Amino acid sequence: MGGRRSDQRKDQRNVSAWRPRVPGVVEVFHAHYTEYAYPMHVHDAWTLLIVDDGAVRYDLDRHEHGTPHDTVSLLPPHVPHNGSPATPDGFRKRVLYLDASRLGDELIGPAVDAPDLRDPVLRRRVGQLHAALALPGDELEAESRLTLIGERLHTHLRPRDDGDRARRDPVLARRLRELLDERVVPGIGLAEAAALVPAHPAHLVRAFSGAYGIAPHQYLMSRRVDRARRLLLAGRSPADVAGATGFYDQAHLTRHFKRWVGVTPGRYRASGARS
Repeated sequence: MGGRRSDQRKDQRNVSAWRPRVPGVVEVFHAHYTEYAYPMHVHDAWTLLIVDDGAVRYDLDRHEHGTPHDTVSLLPPHVPHNGSPATPDGFRKRVLYLDASRLGDELIGPAVDAPDLRDPVLRRRVGQLHAALALPGDELEAESRLTLIGERLHTHLRPRDDGDRARRDPVLARRLRELLDERVVPGIGLAEAAALVPAHPAHLVRAFSGAYGIAPHQYLMSRRVDRARRLLLAGRSPADVAGATGFYDQAHLTRHFKRWVGVTPGRYRASGARS
């Protein structure tokens, strides 16, 4: 009996899952498994997986694969796979399930042949995307990061010639800046902006970043923070300012305000009152 209780304590299964307001993301799934092994199954979405601790061993299309710490794994839809811990302490993983708007069926074959990608830049970007998806109000950042991740995955699965790479486009960058300036408070999604400009979303992000040295989502947040500073110095409360400048809530304002200004909105407002 004592041994059985010890095994039960050892077998941990902690999960969290949600569906963010980001086009193309079907589900975000974070899990910590110590002993659980899931059987052969399929998904109707693409599975983009990173492992933060431990490793996963899995079979895909009757071939064995593994996920060392620096790997990004991309499992295609409709292809059976399983999974089990490859280390004594199990594994912690973060997964994105993406629909066909991000990765098309023509990439299923290449993904079956090479599902595990050794790419530190891609690995870092996927981690940054998970961080953005966990914070409501940062949907433009998440959508921008996901677009660049999708572009990099396409490059791995279907390498392109240098002539296909996005070129600098100052006119396109200016048009997006004007659009962001018009939508500081209500905001705008990347897909809508790309349709209005018009341009491919990945080219739009790269053109803007190349022209101004800042990503579109960073530009929008900095404009919101700038407006928030003026309202705070006018004596308005942080909660009121958050709603008036386009932030999701006061916590969202505080997070970005500290990143840009170095202090909380409350401290900033108090310093203006003292002056």
